[in-house]
Amino acid sequence: MKPVSVDAIYFSPTGTSKAGAVAIARAIDPQAKEVDVTVAGAVPERTSFPKDSLVVFGAPVYGGRLYRGAVERFQQFVGHKTPCIVTVTYGNRDFDDALLEMKDLVEALGFVPVAAAALVGQHTYGSIQVGRPEEADLEQDRAFALQVKAALEADRLEVVSVPGNYPYREGGTGGHFYPHTSEACTRCGLCARECPEQAIDQGEPSRINEEKCISCFRCIRLCPTGAKNMDTEEYRSFAEAFTQKLSQRKENLYILS
Repeated sequence: MKPVSVDAIYFSPTGTSKAGAVAIARAIDPQAKEVDVTVAGAVPERTSFPKDSLVVFGAPVYGGRLYRGAVERFQQFVGHKTPCIVTVTYGNRDFDDALLEMKDLVEALGFVPVAAAALVGQHTYGSIQVGRPEEADLEQDRAFALQVKAALEADRLEVVSVPGNYPYREGGTGGHFYPHTSEACTRCGLCARECPEQAIDQGEPSRINEEKCISCFRCIRLCPTGAKNMDTEEYRSFAEAFTQKLSQRKENLYILS
């Protein structure tokens, strides 16, 4: 089967999950569309995909699981025995049960996961695998995509088998570090508009709803003045130890059925 359309659907606060999903989708079809569900307000109405299309799903790993909010957003998409590729991105520790959870999720939504990938990206915390995915990672993504494309066109793919365990491990929630705001803040509102869970007060960006914040640090990455930060002794000490713990490089995992 040659897909008539290809879509990359991703939840990607810091862009790493987007990078892998889009690289794979565009290697199969340079005109592949992007559907970004990172910000809650941008999630489209319930959308269906026909059997002759292809979807690439991408999301980060949160404590060995999919983030619960990402799961809710992906449930807006329905397949009709639609082939898909499932990808998760993790920060060099482990993806644990997240890839299995993604596979199970999309199957329940009517998709047929025919290929899967666990991709390494720069961790949110510390200085872990800084700059990944690198261009070499993206080239691997594209090479994998072409393998999937060839197998699809030859009608050789079935439901993929991926690592993971039942019951899933505990996880899928945010961390416990909440960004601070310095006097450099101009109250432009970008952080509040782009927050995945609308945890930042639009009028006073220093106010963060800790019950909503998922510690993704998207606001830190996006802040044009550098006002959003994690400049605390507690975080610096944790980040240094965490960086040392996860210093050994891991490689991407690609799976075809």
